[in-house]
Amino acid sequence: MDNKLNTKIKELFAKGEITLAIGYEKGTKGVRPFFCRKEEDVDRMVFSNDYLPNLAVYLTKKELVAGEKVAVACTISALRSIAFLFRENQIGQDQFKILHLSPNDEYMVFLKPMDIDVYIDHIPSVPSEKDKKIIDMLDAMTPKERWAWWSAQFSKCIKCYACRAACPMCYCTRCIVDNNRPQWIEPWAAPLSNMEWQISRVMHLAGRCVGCGACGEACPEGIPVHLLNRKLLGNIEEDFGVKAGAAPKNGVVLNTFNPDDKENFIR
Repeated sequence: MDNKLNTKIKELFAKGEITLAIGYEKGTKGVRPFFCRKEEDVDRMVFSNDYLPNLAVYLTKKELVAGEKVAVACTISALRSIAFLFRENQIGQDQFKILHLSPNDEYMVFLKPMDIDVYIDHIPSVPSEKDKKIIDMLDAMTPKERWAWWSAQFSKCIKCYACRAACPMCYCTRCIVDNNRPQWIEPWAAPLSNMEWQISRVMHLAGRCVGCGACGEACPEGIPVHLLNRKLLGNIEEDFGVKAGAAPKNGVVLNTFNPDDKENFIR
């Protein structure tokens, strides 16, 4: 694919400024991540702002990026994730060369993490039409009906943790489900422990999820787990005025405490 991103990545390889480019290539079933180490292989790279998985997930993998000079071809969702990773001190200011092609493919931008905030703030994070239909359906339900719907969905969970693996914001070196002293959540698949796992994860991501949908896309059972996060994003915007996917300028909603915070959630 001959686009401005590929041209720039070839230039970076030629100058010796990178040893690894992370992007996408065509696979047997859509696109897949591509880890390019040679200038001659850059033409295999393809790009669209709709592509998944979210490539920001690889930037905290020391086994992949340690010692490398890395360029990343970022979608808007990946940019949103990088803004959070930078604010949470998971990546450095000059650690990666962050490349992005505008949604209309008119121009290529070359960003540092601290510059992403300004770029993404004017780009709304909106659900797909398919997701919006499900969200509207859930909004029309009573709490009891929604609980039954989600319980049926999570009963299919096989605890493979593909949702966790696909999420850039799930970077803990040891997850709560991996702890067995104490054992907070049962590691095997069962209705109650499945619900405990998903509720724990959605609360961990409250105000941090960028709405990319990678977790739902990764689920082998087709559970739309990303819609739980999407719903919470809407609640956070309504209650706290924080736009979904906006860079965390003043801290993350549930990780920030102010003595003057209203406590009208206590009933």
